[in-house]
Amino acid sequence: DDAVPGRIRLLLAFAMTLGLWGLLSGQVLPLVPEPARLRAVLPGILLGECLTGLALGMIVRILFQAAAMAGSIISLQIGLTSALVPDAAQGGTATVLSRLVGVAAAVTCLSLSVHHLWIASMVHSYTSFPPGTLPRAGDFAALAVRSATQSTMLAVGLAAPLLVYGIVFNVALGLTARLAPAMQVFFVAQPLNLLLGVALVALTGGALLTRFASAMEAWSRSGLP
Repeated sequence: DDAVPGRIRLLLAFAMTLGLWGLLSGQVLPLVPEPARLRAVLPGILLGECLTGLALGMIVRILFQAAAMAGSIISLQIGLTSALVPDAAQGGTATVLSRLVGVAAAVTCLSLSVHHLWIASMVHSYTSFPPGTLPRAGDFAALAVRSATQSTMLAVGLAAPLLVYGIVFNVALGLTARLAPAMQVFFVAQPLNLLLGVALVALTGGALLTRFASAMEAWSRSGLP
């Protein structure tokens, strides 16, 4: 997460590299060329590994954005779009609920051991993409589009209860405004909208996070959608 300091993330990445070396050294070392050729091909191998890692990381990031998108949709329905907090991952700022749901989704995935599947996916990626090879650009583009589609569909599904609530509340608000045009309906209803919306988020938040973790587990077990 972007809230974790860069040095901490670098130390975690270094520790994970040391931990995975015992599992991957048997697959990587036989692919290393002779010492005479190593200096010539090493820059290309390093560049290819960086590009492959960035590509796979971007796919996972797209999938994980479903939680943030769901939080943004919920904020729109209950009138919290003006409550913004810094979030570099979403272009500088994000709504409070979007940030909250994103962090809570990461914590839920960790508590349910979904991160073990992410580590296993990294290990298996060396079988699918041996060092010195690159994913096909066309296949990766199709995977990115499919991942974005599924991420958006999941975000809408997670926010579905609040979408229904928003439709019902706004229809009732419009009917009230027609029946009592002299009353400042929108001014009176905004606190009620916020109160009911936050209460509904509190009631459905556990199911929302569990559904997201289940979707991430299914994606990880299938080796990315």
